[in-house]
Amino acid sequence: MKLTIKRISWMMTGAVLLTVASCKKFIKEELVTTLTEDYYKTDAGLEDLVKSAYTPLQWKFTGEQSYCMYNFGVDEFREGDQFNNVRYNDYDANLNSNDAFVNDLWNNNYAGIRRCNQGIELISAFNDPASRVLGTQAQKELRIAELKALRGYYYFQMVQQFGGVPLITSVPSAPQYEFPRATIAAVYEQIISDFRTAGPGLPWRYTGTDRGRATRAMAYHFLAKAYLTRGSAVTDVRGQKPTDMDSVIVFADSVIARSGHALEADYGSLFNAAYPDGKIPALGENGTPPASSKAKIDANNASNEIIFAAQFSSNLNLAGTNNTTHLYYPGQYDAGMPGMTRDFFNGRPFRRLRPTDYSIDIFDKVNDSRFFKTFQTVYYRNVASNSGLAVFTAANAPTPALVGKPRVGLGDTASLFIVNPSSMPVLTSALASMRYYSVYARYKQTTVGGPLTTDFSNNKYLAMWKFSDPVRLTTTNNEARGIRNGTLARLGETYLVIAEAYGRKGDYTSALNYVNSLRRRAAYKANEDRSPQIWLFMGGPGGLANTEATNLATQALFDNNTPGELYPASATTTPRRFIHFILNERTRELCGEFYRWEDLVRTETLYERTQLNNPDISGSFAQHHKLRPIPYLQMIAQQVNGQPMTAADMAAYQNPGY
Repeated sequence: MKLTIKRISWMMTGAVLLTVASCKKFIKEELVTTLTEDYYKTDAGLEDLVKSAYTPLQWKFTGEQSYCMYNFGVDEFREGDQFNNVRYNDYDANLNSNDAFVNDLWNNNYAGIRRCNQGIELISAFNDPASRVLGTQAQKELRIAELKALRGYYYFQMVQQFGGVPLITSVPSAPQYEFPRATIAAVYEQIISDFRTAGPGLPWRYTGTDRGRATRAMAYHFLAKAYLTRGSAVTDVRGQKPTDMDSVIVFADSVIARSGHALEADYGSLFNAAYPDGKIPALGENGTPPASSKAKIDANNASNEIIFAAQFSSNLNLAGTNNTTHLYYPGQYDAGMPGMTRDFFNGRPFRRLRPTDYSIDIFDKVNDSRFFKTFQTVYYRNVASNSGLAVFTAANAPTPALVGKPRVGLGDTASLFIVNPSSMPVLTSALASMRYYSVYARYKQTTVGGPLTTDFSNNKYLAMWKFSDPVRLTTTNNEARGIRNGTLARLGETYLVIAEAYGRKGDYTSALNYVNSLRRRAAYKANEDRSPQIWLFMGGPGGLANTEATNLATQALFDNNTPGELYPASATTTPRRFIHFILNERTRELCGEFYRWEDLVRTETLYERTQLNNPDISGSFAQHHKLRPIPYLQMIAQQVNGQPMTAADMAAYQNPGY
């Protein structure tokens, strides 16, 4: 992959907007040391301008803001033991208008909006029939559609996080200092307009060097989500309309039926770069420690299920911050686990996020493969030396030949996390007799019927390995930069978007058809490898039978207060339980995939579900946390009637509660 790195001069909106080099796979390197506005009146300059509009997509995956803004302060994750940025999980007083992440989010998205606006205007005015890329009206309209789709995406991010924001759809001809907030309804109208206008002008898909650009599938996927988000409002005012769910269905269905994107046959194929040999590891002997594989990462990045993604480079000379999301989910496997040391495969353990009990319990681990394809429960010995490691004795050796030899060989299971339910605790005597160096039981007891205890803690917990990246840009174990693309939209979510729309219309049969398409995929196939934990510790059946029939959802799951769905007490009707059911289904399919905070805000369940399932929430958590604070730096850079904002002006501009 090659990049164009250019210095670009921008007129600012509100405050300083970021300008960074693009990192798209369709970008070709051309070093330009000095630019003038005249450069952006050439076809090459305009192409570079379009490419630069993609760069802000990367921000979501390039630092700790990734989990803070989307996966903290929700029902799925709580804090590990490093306690970084816990203001986002606790909702304490430190989450305020001076927060760096909210300021960066604002700046980053407006940087993208600015580039889109300038590109639309300059390309519209461009007239050079000799141009190879913008010489025809059709070529110009293609790029304009591309930029409108991106602008719609950036505004969609903004309205979900901040509510009403300044609507800027043109390039100011002179310095501008007043940027009043538009209503939420007006922002949604602009988002919907951008996506609806862009979609017909874009191809359904790109392949080859253009892969990564905005497509009709991208525009319609996010258009469906925008209609769903607007139309989901009950007490909130988003400009919702009675036809919103119908619009969701039209555009989501077109993506599913016409885009050429398809679900992976195996859910694990989306993430199998994280698995040894591309499959979920079994207990026992593996022979060699898991190895890195760039080919697997490349295959995951190229999945036909992915509709749109922020692109990252594996070229050390071109890569910037790169995707760092793999850092934040591992537990402390490199200390306290004999036979284990830090390696690329298991990752650098920035112990930020620990799955809640809800995230563990909401999965059917016997019939639905997604649990073991989402969470890591097994670690393989990766320390070559036998020094200091436990050996078999005459009393516990399976055969006399093993006396004096290590209990676990290189590449064998060194540590096991048992995810048994509380109804099936493991006796401590049984744990003591196991071969593994380290065994962590979720629920155990000394005697049958005795009190329950746990080995899980805030540094020994299930790691989520969806984002694991065993390939690094350099060969040091402290290298943080990964090469995975950051998925922004995949077809699995499109299925859940249309399912929710049908359910909100009361058509549960159609809703379940889409849910069950994902559940069929998630079911274990006949003879598919699966964790022995299913029958060893959780009472599941042995054998390798197909589990599709027992994994399909029925309306009974939300017609009734089904215990396994963990419904809150307020879910007393079928329509209300359906919303919580679809949120549960989104966890089973999308756990950790940077949607959850927005999902809970959209469904007006953030406060209820987070209070119920996240024990780290502080007493400061309140209903107003459904919006982020407007950054202070944005307000002090603005004026009202030609004068700096007063304290009263700032209070009126700010979201309630901050």
